[in-house]
Amino acid sequence: MDFDHTQTDALLSTTRAVRKRLDFDRDVPDDVLLECLQLAVQAPTGSNKQGWRWMVIRDAEKKAALAEMYRRAGGDYLAAAAADTATEGQMGRVMSSAAYLAANLEHAPVHVIPLIIGRLDELPAESITQSAAGFMGSILPAMWSFQLALRSRGLGTCLTTIHLGLEQEAADLLGIPPHMTQAGLLPVAYTKGTDFKAAERPPVHEITYLDTYKNPIR
Repeated sequence: MDFDHTQTDALLSTTRAVRKRLDFDRDVPDDVLLECLQLAVQAPTGSNKQGWRWMVIRDAEKKAALAEMYRRAGGDYLAAAAADTATEGQMGRVMSSAAYLAANLEHAPVHVIPLIIGRLDELPAESITQSAAGFMGSILPAMWSFQLALRSRGLGTCLTTIHLGLEQEAADLLGIPPHMTQAGLLPVAYTKGTDFKAAERPPVHEITYLDTYKNPIR
């Protein structure tokens, strides 16, 4: 199979965390959403357990309740984001968009909460780093694949984790059983335009090391 590197590289480098450019007035059809989720579950999982599950929330009252939890759980972080909106450069733009999303989260046509079977606090303590990496590594690739699939179809999202400070409250709202872990919340919408660009990132040779951490690769 020959891939068009121009297309795949553009998809990988321009799939942004979209907040201010989410179109709250355009509906997201079920068939498009399910198509993207079908691609998401092609992602690898630890021991091929395929423990991912997905909560799709369209109900306006439940979205409003989740948005209220998000703002309450965000507390100091969201207050700092609101205060830093005048900061110049990329970080200022991020803070401004974070404050915007917090104020408007309930208006997204769809909220998607990725779930994974199991609980972090039930992992073996003697191998917690390995176990936690494998546990979250079984849902995060699927979440990123979902975001890529959305981007390729003119939709956008932003992976948020703030509401997890009130995870049990969200579980009670949505009837999520106690053996499931929420991995985040993704507000999904079509985007206002599709002309996203690559972000500013450090040269990769400055953050990559060869054989030992003291030896940057050249």
